[in-house]
Amino acid sequence: MLLASNIVMAQKYFTKTGLTEFKASVENFEPIEAKNESTTVILNTETGALAALLFIKAFNFEIALMQEHFNENYMDSDKFPKATFKGLLIDFNMKNLSSEEKKIKLKGTLTIRGKDKIIDTTVTLKKEQNKIVLTSEFTVKPEEFNIVIPGIVREKIAKSINLNLHYEFVEKK
Repeated sequence: MLLASNIVMAQKYFTKTGLTEFKASVENFEPIEAKNESTTVILNTETGALAALLFIKAFNFEIALMQEHFNENYMDSDKFPKATFKGLLIDFNMKNLSSEEKKIKLKGTLTIRGKDKIIDTTVTLKKEQNKIVLTSEFTVKPEEFNIVIPGIVREKIAKSINLNLHYEFVEKK
């Protein structure tokens, strides 16, 4: 039984310091962007299953007032404190990973503010020493998650929000 548990554990890679960034800037207005450097992500290297969790309040803005508005007015982060993603890397094979970047399809469900959105995107994977590095970018729209942008600031916030991911997985032991 101990041997079996070691095999199962060796199939998982994870990070607790994944970087998730978003940009909602519009030209000629103040940049709207934030970073969350504490995204937790688990990758099952046997199946290609990927699961991520991040706390909304962990997004950091350069301007404190912008961060306050983000949490209170747009994300309602006391009521909806986290965002999750559950998906699958299509045709993922750990044996095919090397230091050379490889593009793989990722399909799954992103949940923000209790609303689900199917994500179908491409990620870049590579192996660096004992780590698996995943990067990706895709867009979402505020209305897909029932986020209402007031008319007074609507022209200052992008209609599509760019999300950038950078996760460095280490083997879970």
